[in-house]
Amino acid sequence: MPIPTYTLRPVTPADRPAMADLWVASWVKTLPEIDFEARRPWLETHLDTLAAGGALTCAAERDGVVAGFVVIHPGTGYLDQIAVAPAFWGQGAAEALMDEAKRLSPALVALDVNQENPRAVRFYQKMGLAVTGEGENPMSGRRTFRMEWRGTPAR
Repeated sequence: MPIPTYTLRPVTPADRPAMADLWVASWVKTLPEIDFEARRPWLETHLDTLAAGGALTCAAERDGVVAGFVVIHPGTGYLDQIAVAPAFWGQGAAEALMDEAKRLSPALVALDVNQENPRAVRFYQKMGLAVTGEGENPMSGRRTFRMEWRGTPAR
């Protein structure tokens, strides 16, 4: 069965409600013990702060529906957010978004992932990222892995 294709594009203000909805839904499914609905206002402010600092946000869209999004800063290579709606899990949206992150930041993609999220850790390893360190999530206090992918620097 062929992998569905997605349209990758910069997000618009009109995408924000769908982005927040899918972010909450994906996190609720991943870590149901945390109230991510209560964190929705934080996400809105955080996305604005990231954009003001030079980060780029790209949406993966299929059939007019935002399936997921990624936020990466091409200057630092830091991938701050990647989220895919649970309805699109396993359908290539996350891979398309990671490929776009690598295109936007061809020398480095670095991120922090909760250690207790083995599904995400396996996905990042499949996408070529390696664990380079450990830390702590400042919001939850949960242990994290720093993971990195190193590509070819742009010339």
